[in-house]
Amino acid sequence: MSTEAYFHEDSGTVRFWVQLGHQPIGAMVRKETLHYRYHALVSNDDPLATYHDNAAEIDEAVRRRAAAGSAEPILLRDADLAPRPAAGAGH
Repeated sequence: MSTEAYFHEDSGTVRFWVQLGHQPIGAMVRKETLHYRYHALVSNDDPLATYHDNAAEIDEAVRRRAAAGSAEPILLRDADLAPRPAAGAGH
């Protein structure tokens, strides 16, 4: 099984795998979620390139969802990639 990220045209998602312990888990994120989180002011962004440019943050969101009990494949939502408040913010 290949674990290389790719864009799945029919579903409009980037599909990828995240290493969790010794096992890769499947995940996906919609192109619209990537667009609005990372390139809201751009009209010709490439979802696969956006994933690669932000893979560390996106993969961490998958790990959080897996730790919270989400089953594979994990579909990331807009809220999963919302900017996280800085520690101590609002205090």
